Amino acid sequence: MGLTDTLSDLFSSIGFAEAHAEAPAEEEEKDDSGSGDEEQKDEGGDQGGEGDDEGGDEDGGEAGDEEEEEEEEEEEEEEEEEPEDIKPKIEEECAKSAQCAPFKHHFDECVERVTEYEEKPEEERKGPKEDCVEEFFHLAHCTGQCAAPKLFRSLK
Repeated sequence: MGLTDTLSDLFSSIGFAEAHAEAPAEEEEKDDSGSGDEEQKDEGGDQGGEGDDEGGDEDGGEAGDEEEEEEEEEEEEEEEEEPEDIKPKIEEECAKSAQCAPFKHHFDECVERVTEYEEKPEEERKGPKEDCVEEFFHLAHCTGQCAAPKLFRSLK
């Protein structure tokens, strides 16, 4: 008996399938209890008359007020304007600066090469497929280093 046979026997003895089979049974129990409530409501509606409806309105009115308050709070949170993120603007300025110009130039050239390569028919494509990940990371590092001091100065 090899190592793989031992591991497969061990794995099959754990019994993962049993745990997954129990989950749908719980859902069925919930569904059964929900359908019983509906039958009770139908029976109670036929027998109870108007008196039961009034009691239900009082409880529903309190719940409705709470829901309205929650909705108003959510609307107030949405109305609050978040401050504008200045990081992308600063990074764009840094990418155009003399400090990051060489990295931006290399990235742009790479994008042009990849675009030209992708536009060619497959028969004319020669050499390995290129991506510009390395050039992008060099540019992102440069812009991040340039933008960080400016960003933290503006946040103080």
